[in-house]
Amino acid sequence: MYTLALGILLVLLKYLEVSPVVNWSWWWVLSPFAVTAAWWAWADASGYSKRKAMEKMDQRKQDRINRAKEAMGRGQRR
Repeated sequence: MYTLALGILLVLLKYLEVSPVVNWSWWWVLSPFAVTAAWWAWADASGYSKRKAMEKMDQRKQDRINRAKEAMGRGQRR
């Protein structure tokens, strides 16, 4: 995600002709987009994205269970 933001920033700087980016080749300016695409391809192929989504879902489920226990007055055991 950071490389995507960097790519957008570099394209904006190149378009607005801000020095020193105006002198750079377009290959350098657009390279963060290639890095972003490679990262997303790797994350999807390796299962990283799915694993992170499942961890987030499990954490939300555990938080919901804990809130329900608190509402019943049971709280967390020591």
